[in-house]
Parts: sequence; C-alpha cells; structure tokens
Amino acid sequence: MTAPALRPLTLGRHEVWPPVVLAPMAGITNVGFRQLCREQGGGIYVCEMITTTALVERNPKTLRMIAFGADERPRSLQLYGTDPETTAKAVRIVVEKDLADHIDLNFGCPVPKVTRRGGGSALPWRRRLFARLVRAAVAAASPAGVPVTVKMRKGIDDDHLTYVEAGLAAQDAGVAWVALHGRTAAQRYSGTADWDAIATLKQTLDIPVLGNGDIWEADDALRMVAHTGVDGVVVGRGCLGRPWLFADLHAAFDGRAERRLPTLGEVAATMRRHAELLVDQFTAGSRTPARGEWDGCTDFRKHVAWYLKGFPVGGELRRSLAMIESLGQLDDLLGKLDPAEPFPLSALGQPRGRTNSPGKVFLPDGWLASRDDDTVPEGAELDDSGG
Repeated sequence: MTAPALRPLTLGRHEVWPPVVLAPMAGITNVGFRQLCREQGGGIYVCEMITTTALVERNPKTLRMIAFGADERPRSLQLYGTDPETTAKAVRIVVEKDLADHIDLNFGCPVPKVTRRGGGSALPWRRRLFARLVRAAVAAASPAGVPVTVKMRKGIDDDHLTYVEAGLAAQDAGVAWVALHGRTAAQRYSGTADWDAIATLKQTLDIPVLGNGDIWEADDALRMVAHTGVDGVVVGRGCLGRPWLFADLHAAFDGRAERRLPTLGEVAATMRRHAELLVDQFTAGSRTPARGEWDGCTDFRKHVAWYLKGFPVGGELRRSLAMIESLGQLDDLLGKLDPAEPFPLSALGQPRGRTNSPGKVFLPDGWLASRDDDTVPEGAELDDSGG
C-alpha cells in the first residue's frame, strides 16, 4: 500500500516518527521488552500500567516498575485511576520527581476486577467523573509541560457507547490526543475491531486521534489510516513474539516496501537478545547476578510460544524453552533449532496473544442508572500496578 501523508506526532517538546505507539501490556512492556522494540524502529513505547494509588502510597513494586532506559525518550507512563484527587496527586509526583515525559490515562481496561469497581472501560459512562479526572490530570501536568493523553474503548457494550462524548470531554480538558480501541468492554479481545467507530471519532475531534485494534502487520496500519484518517496507530498484541513489527511499521510509514520475514535462526537471535535484556533488567534490581539471571529467564518464558508461532518446532523442545532458568540453557536449546527454516507465511495476519469470547461486563450496583453521578466508586482504586 502507498504510505499515507502523515505528520510526526507532537508530544510536548518531542516530535515522534513514525506515528506508532506500543500499548502498555501487563507483564510484557517492561524496560527490557521496550528496548528490544526500540532497537527495531521509532515510536513511543509505553511502560506497564501504573495505578495512581500505588504511586501515591510509594508501593515498592510500583516504583520498581517505573524504569526507563538511559536513552529512552520520550519516557511514556500510563496511569490508572478513578479518583480525580488521587490522580492529580500521582501526576504531581510524576512531574516533581521527573519520572516521565508523557502520561497516558487508562480508560480501556476491560477485565472484571477493574470494571466491577467502576474503573477502566466502565468509567467513561459516568461522564462527569470522567471529565473531572481528566481535567485534574491535565491541570497537574500542564505547568511542567508534560502532555496527557487518553486511551479508551468504544464503551461498555453496544447499548452503552461512550467514545464520542468521552473524546469531546477529553479534548475540552486539554489532552494531547485520544487513542481509541475499536471494541467495547463486552467484546474483550474477540471479533474484529470497529474501524468505522475510529473514523467517527477522528471526524468529530480537532485534536489527533490514534487507532487501536487488529494491527497484525504493517500494512494493517496503513489500511487503518486510509480507512479512518487517524493520525497514528497503537499496537498491542501484534508485536508479541514479533518485535521486528516496529521495523516494518517504520518502513511502511516512510513509504518503503521492505518487510521482515526472519528465518528461524534470525528469530532465535532475537529471542536471545530479548532474554539478555530481561536478565540485565532483573539483575540491576537484584541482590545477586544469579538471581537476576533466573528472574529474567523466568520472565522470558511467556514469550517462547509467541516467537515460535507457526514454526515446525517439536513439542518437547518448545516445552524445554518455556522452562529455561539460565542464558546458557537457552543457548543450548536455541542451538537445536534449524536456522534455515523460513518464516511461516501462514502466521502472517493472524491474531496473537490473548483471544477470548464476548462476555458480561461486571459493574458496580446501579452503575448504569445515572450518567451524571460523579461520586468516586467505592473501592475502585487499585493498589497493584501492572493490570
């Protein structure tokens, strides 16, 4: 496809090209994974979700999660909160401690432990509370020139859509852009993303709009831009086991035709680099190198199936790779792969990561009764970061 004529994204004093954002994913988008992706191409790489309460209370795990590479700019952090006052306090900490250059607000999480408390993708239904929270975040961040953005879904379900009204409220509050995942909370990660809804939001707002949902290949991003007119794209599950997707995206938005189809040997080299970066990350926060290596290799295990998706690799070798405890063990096992095995074309364009069926959205009692109730939902503030 022909590359669309887009401009770099403006994020405070930073210009970002290509207009690509790595979505925060719990247990995935740590500093090691982000560095691996940044080595492939430009864009914005968001750390795992941080809860406002945990940050305000200086939760040790949360403070460790707010880690960025020495050359990582802009530093992008996503906050989850439901209380405007707590959110403002958390943003002020980010600003005063210079923890990040960009704050994204999470209104897209569909998991029951979040929505049943009125958070994530449930919160925009309470429009006055949503507007208060976004205004509070922008007011706390703007004196330091730290831009705030919003990521959200279409709504709770097809009968309770909120994305247009919420987008307008976020724009009025002064956010830098709005990103829309073209699914409802009830859809979870099932079916197909509604790119028409993304187009509607783009036509409605004056600020930039980014599209999210079903970007499995770089050409999907070009198709989304052509279909919706968005100013950029947000990529989540599509890069799992495929960090080189960001190289393809960079090429696509530059108007270059090349796309990567790595052999199994090249994939193995990427797997080794990924594990090495995780070991470096965990060693930096560990009392002993041995413990750091074990933690890093353990964290890497979840990525093995994604990297090997579609390749003819036997079950026993797959299981062994998913149980590694050291880089040496990983090297031995990777050496058993056929380096000349071509990339499986059948895996292109296929969903990756979590897939599930539509389901009931669990909400607080009486949540749908009033859209103008701006009471902070009781017990909605989470003290555990990462999603």
